[in-house]
Amino acid sequence: MTHETIKVEGMSCGHCQMTVNKAITSVAGVSNVEVNLKDGQATVDFDESKTNTDTIKAAVVEAGYKA
Repeated sequence: MTHETIKVEGMSCGHCQMTVNKAITSVAGVSNVEVNLKDGQATVDFDESKTNTDTIKAAVVEAGYKA
């Protein structure tokens, strides 16, 4: 299991936070996500045999935010 913190730019409200959380959670292999609106980052636990940081960042970008 890998524990990674990803900087997320563009979040301004609770809805943004929920959208980013949902986008990351939908990535196969992600087991836990904590999105911090104030710090502008997401802390993610994932199985590195199923996904990687680039895939998680791509999900954030697809949701409309900059990772």
